[in-house]
Amino acid sequence: MSDTFFSGAPHWTWFIIPYFFVGGLAGGASFLAAVIDLFGKPEDRPVVRTGHNVAAVGAILSGLLLTIDLGKPLRFWHMLFQSENLPAIMFKPWSPISFGAWAILLFGLCSVLSVLGARAEEGRLQNPALRAVGGTVRGGVAKLVSGAGGLLGIFVAGYTGVLLSVTNRPIWADSPWLGALFVASGASTGAATLILLGPRRGATEQAVHRLSAFDTRALVVELLILVLFLVSLGSVNRVWLSFWGLLLVVGVIGLGILVPLGLHLKPTSFGGLAARPIANAAKLVLLGGFLLRLATMLASEGIERYRVAAGI
Repeated sequence: MSDTFFSGAPHWTWFIIPYFFVGGLAGGASFLAAVIDLFGKPEDRPVVRTGHNVAAVGAILSGLLLTIDLGKPLRFWHMLFQSENLPAIMFKPWSPISFGAWAILLFGLCSVLSVLGARAEEGRLQNPALRAVGGTVRGGVAKLVSGAGGLLGIFVAGYTGVLLSVTNRPIWADSPWLGALFVASGASTGAATLILLGPRRGATEQAVHRLSAFDTRALVVELLILVLFLVSLGSVNRVWLSFWGLLLVVGVIGLGILVPLGLHLKPTSFGGLAARPIANAAKLVLLGGFLLRLATMLASEGIERYRVAAGI
């Protein structure tokens, strides 16, 4: 545990924070799209298509952010293939980084295939090659690809928290709840994104209210896990007696969870001014999801571990 030992901070740049946020959001949106695709109604198709679009864009963007953060982006493929033994793959089952690289790649592949299938379904693919690929992703195949993408999405959302917890850094290594916290946050931010984008792409009133109900439950779960996360830190909680603690309480718990919960629970009707509470709640959820990762990352980066251990 990091209460006894500590290591130097990882050589990460600021790109890693939006990577964690975008990856979690995309994973949550993909999972929701997969669940709705399997159990939803035909009128829910706009939400499903929106979820696949968000997942595909998020997977590509988070992959780019991670690649840039490596410092030598052109060597990213070394994480996937053995440079001296092509085309043999590079996969280390004991390495969270290796698991993550392959998960992001497969998640992106499933998301893009789902997008192509959805666009082929709408007749929106003009390129013959893309139309041919999209035409194969339909029916049972489409549901299989969507389900695989949803499972990979949840893995990607939680993987970032697990990756932090296997380091030997303060806060990150002091709690077993970080991965679960990032999964819950990914689910809530994914739902919030679909709430904001869905109506522009044909989502019905009922679909948006169902997303709001799901986001309400996800926020409650996120709040409970966040409490467990903080309690499990024990004496390390003194780290939050700083700007990052203020950000966590006001930005994440207050603006990112409690206020959106109140807005989601407020009786509304869809359309016009009455729909604003749900949309405003979604915007605050996205803000809170980003601030959660910012506070978690930088609170650990900004302290000297031996001072916490010594009680200074």
